[in-house]
Amino acid sequence: MSATSDVRPSRTRTGRARSGGKSSSSRPTSASKTAATPTAGRLDWLRTMLDKPLASFHLVLASAGLLVALGLMMVLSSSSVYAYQNNDDAYYYLKRQAVFLVVGLIAAFVVTRMSRSMLQVVGWLALFVSAALLILTYTPLGVTVNGNQNWLELGSPMLRLQPSEFAKLAMIVWAADVLARKDKLLDQPKHLLIPFLPVTGLMIMLVVFQGDAGTAVVMAGIVAGVLWIVGAPMRIFASIGVLGIAGVVVLFISSPNRMTRLFAFLNPAADTAGANLQSTVAMRGIASGGWWGVGLGASRQKWGSLPEAHTDFIFAVIGEELGLFGSLAVLGLFLVLGYAGLRIAARSDDRFSRYLAAGVTSWFMVQALINLGVVLRLLPIAGVPLPLLSYGGSALMANVIAVGVLVFCARNEPAARKLLSKAPKPVRPEMTTVVDGRGRKRNTGR
Repeated sequence: MSATSDVRPSRTRTGRARSGGKSSSSRPTSASKTAATPTAGRLDWLRTMLDKPLASFHLVLASAGLLVALGLMMVLSSSSVYAYQNNDDAYYYLKRQAVFLVVGLIAAFVVTRMSRSMLQVVGWLALFVSAALLILTYTPLGVTVNGNQNWLELGSPMLRLQPSEFAKLAMIVWAADVLARKDKLLDQPKHLLIPFLPVTGLMIMLVVFQGDAGTAVVMAGIVAGVLWIVGAPMRIFASIGVLGIAGVVVLFISSPNRMTRLFAFLNPAADTAGANLQSTVAMRGIASGGWWGVGLGASRQKWGSLPEAHTDFIFAVIGEELGLFGSLAVLGLFLVLGYAGLRIAARSDDRFSRYLAAGVTSWFMVQALINLGVVLRLLPIAGVPLPLLSYGGSALMANVIAVGVLVFCARNEPAARKLLSKAPKPVRPEMTTVVDGRGRKRNTGR
C-alpha cells in the first residue's frame, strides 16, 4: 500500500512539471496560438467590414472606380501613338473618353437618386428609345464600322453612338420591372417567358442583323442571367441553350468573315499576318510582359502591330506594360465587382432591385469573360470591348450608368435603406414674424 501511494504522487508531480499543471492536449501551445491569431483576426475584420450596411455600396464604387481610373490610364498609353499619327494629338482619345466619362457620371448620379417608380418608367422609355435607335441603324443614318452596321451618326462624326450598348441596359431595367410585377406568377412558364422572351429576343435579333454577333451573345447572356436569378427551371435553360447553339451555328455559317475567324482560331499557326494577326500579336505582348511588365507606356505592340489596341485588345497592352501583376489586378477587380453584384441581388428584399442587380452583373461578367477569352485566344475574335476599361464613348457611358444602377440597388438593401433613412436631414431656417414699434411686420430667419 505504501509503495503504491508513493508511486502515484510521483507521476502526478512529474506530469505537472512537464505540462505546467495541465495536459498538452487540453489547450493549444503558444506557437500554434501565435500562428492562428493573425489569420483569425484578418477573417474577423473582413467579416466585420462585410457586415456593415453600406459594404455592397463601397465594394461597387471601389472596384468600378479603380477599373475606370485604370481604363483612362491605359487608353492614353495604348492609343497615344495611333492618335498622334491620325489626329496629330497624342491625347485625342483620352480627351474624348474623359468627356464621355463625365456625361456618364452625371447620368449615373441622377439614376442613384431616382425613386423606384421613376426608374421603372425610365426603363420602359429607354427600351422604346433604344429599339427605335437600333432600327435607325438600318436607314441612311446607320454607319458601318469593321463590317458591322451598328453605329448611328447624328449629323456629325463627333455625334456617333452605338445604340446596342444602351439597349443592354434598357433591356435589363425593363425586364426587372416586368418580372417584379409578375413575381407571384413566375412559376408558370407562360408568365415567366411572355413578354420577357419575345421582347428581348426582338432586341437581340435587331443586333444580329446589324452583323454584331459578339454583342448579341452578350445580350443572350444577360437574358440567361436574369432567368437564373428568377429561378427558371432547367428545362427552360436547356431549351434556350439548344436554340442559342443553333443560332450561333447559323451566325457562323451565314458569314464568310466569321468562318474565317473560326478556322483561324482552330489553327493558330495559320495566317498570322491576316486572320490570326490580332491574336498572335496580343499573345506576344502578354508573354513579353512577364511578371511586372515592361513599364507603363513602354508597350511595343501598340506601335502599329496590334490593331484595336485601345478598344477590344486593351487587356493585351495591360498584360504587356503591367505584367502578370497588372493582369491579375484587373481580374481581381472584376471578381470583386461580380461578387458585389451577386451579393446585392441575394440581400435585396425588393424583387425589382434583385433582378436589376442580377442583370447588370450578368452583363459585366459575360462581356468581360468574352473579351478576355478572345485576347487570351480561348475564343474566336468577337469584337467585344472590356467593360469600364476599353475606349468607346457609348460603351463607357452605358457601363457607368449601369454602375449607377448597381449603386441604386446597393442603397436599397434592407440594412442600407434603414441606415440611410435615419441620416439627419438639413434643418430649414424658420421664419418668424416680428411687429416693430411702428406696427410694421418684418420677417427674420432663424
